[in-house]
Amino acid sequence: MSNYNRHRGASDFSVACVVLSVGGTDLLDDLDVQATRRAFLGLAAAGVAAASVTSQARAAKVSTRAKIVVIGAGAAGTAMANRLVQRLDGAEITLVDGRADHLYQPGLSLVATGLKPPSYTVSKTTDWLPREVKLVAEAAAAIDPIAKTVTTAGGTTLAYDFLIVAPGLVLDHAAIEGFSLNQVGKNGIGALYAGPAYAALTWQAASKFTAEGGVGLFTRPETEMKCAGAPLKHAFLIEDIASRGVGKGKYEMHYAAPQGALFGVPIVSEKVRMLFGQRGIATHLNHTLKAIDADRKRATFSRAEKDGTTSMVEMGYDYIHVIPPQRAPDVIRQSGLSWADKWTDQGWVEVDQKTLRHLRFPDVFAIGDVAGVPKGKTAASVKWQVPVVEDHLIAAIEGRDGTEVYDGYTSCPLITRVGRAMLVEFDYNNNLVPSFPGVIAPLEELWISWLMKEVALKATYNAMLRGKA
Repeated sequence: MSNYNRHRGASDFSVACVVLSVGGTDLLDDLDVQATRRAFLGLAAAGVAAASVTSQARAAKVSTRAKIVVIGAGAAGTAMANRLVQRLDGAEITLVDGRADHLYQPGLSLVATGLKPPSYTVSKTTDWLPREVKLVAEAAAAIDPIAKTVTTAGGTTLAYDFLIVAPGLVLDHAAIEGFSLNQVGKNGIGALYAGPAYAALTWQAASKFTAEGGVGLFTRPETEMKCAGAPLKHAFLIEDIASRGVGKGKYEMHYAAPQGALFGVPIVSEKVRMLFGQRGIATHLNHTLKAIDADRKRATFSRAEKDGTTSMVEMGYDYIHVIPPQRAPDVIRQSGLSWADKWTDQGWVEVDQKTLRHLRFPDVFAIGDVAGVPKGKTAASVKWQVPVVEDHLIAAIEGRDGTEVYDGYTSCPLITRVGRAMLVEFDYNNNLVPSFPGVIAPLEELWISWLMKEVALKATYNAMLRGKA
C-alpha cells in the first residue's frame, strides 16, 4: 500500500473534515467557546491552504493527446476532471452530465431537520469546471466499451481513450408499493435523499412529529446505499429535536432495517445499539419496507424469520422516513460494465477494489457511488478514490503501472444530536482508521465534531471539487 493511503494525519486537516462532517475531542470542553471557535477557524483555514500547497506541489504535467470522457458531474466526476486538468497537458477532457445543478449532498440531512435551507446544498455545475474541461450538458445514454464510445441523450457520440464512470446512483422509489415523491411532506411522509426540495418537505412532515409526538418510523433499504450513516443520523436528530419539543413520553421511535445489524462495522453497530437503547429507539432488524398505505398511515415490511421463511408485518406511524432501494443508472446496467456475478439487481461497475480499474476493460475506471466495491459510497471515500484513479490513468498514459491503492476508506457522518457527533472512519476490513488517532476518539459523541462540520465541512468539500484537496 502506498504512503498516500497509509497516512491520514493532522497535517491534512481537510481530510478529517472532508465531507464527513463528524469527529471531535473533549480537549476544548472547558475553553471559552468564542475563543475556541476563532482558533478552530484558523486551523481550518490553515488546513485548506495546506491542501492547496500539497496540490500545487504534485508532479509536473504530463503531455498527452488522450481523449478522456468523464460521465457524471457530481463530487467524483467534478473532482476527477479538475485533477486531470492539473496533471495533463494537451489532453481532451470531456464531462458528460445533463444536470444544471450540483448538489452538496452531505447537507441534505441538515435541510431535513430544519438546520439549513435548501439553497445551502445547491450550486451550478459550471461553477466548478475550469475552461479546459468541455461540458456536454446532456445525460449519457449509451456506453460501448468495445468501440470505446459514449452516446449522449441528444445523439452526440464521443470517442474516448479512457473513460471514467461517475454518474452516481438512482433511487428506485417505484420499488415501494404505494409510495411516490408527491407524497413527501404530506401525511407524515419524509424522504430526504430525493433532493433539496424533498429534504425541506421532509422537515415539514418531521417537524409536526417533533412538536406533536406520536410514532416515528425510520427505514433503510436492502440494497447498497450512499452514506449508510444517513438513516441513523436522521433518526438520532429527529429524536433529539422531539425530546426538546413535544418532550419525552409523548413519542415513540422505531428503526426498521433489512440487515441483521445496525451498521456494517461491528464495533460501530454495537455503539449505535447502545445509544438506541439509552434513548428508547426500538430496533426491528431483518425488516424490509415493501409498501406504504399513506391514507391509513401503515407501512408493510417483509420480515426474514430465523427458519428461513418470510412473513409480512404491518406497522403504524405518524411520521415515516423512506429511503428507497438504490441502483446504478440504466446507462451503466445496459453497458456491459456491471458485475455479472454479484449485485446483479443493482448493477455496480465491475472494478478492482484496490485500483478502481475495470476488470475486463482496462481503459475504464469507476469512482463514487457507482463503483462496485464493498465500501465507499460517501463523498469522503471519493476524496481518497480520485487520486488512486488519477495515478493509474496517468501511469497508463505513460506506459507504466500505477502504484496507489484504495483501501476502502469510508466515513459515515454519525451525528447523534444537534451539536454532537461521532467521527467514524473505516476500511474494507472494518478496521477503524481515525484521521487523528489519540486525539479524536471515533466512537464518542463530541461537540467539537459539530463545530468541525459547521466551520470546515463545506469549504473542504469545495476544495475537493476543485482538485485542491
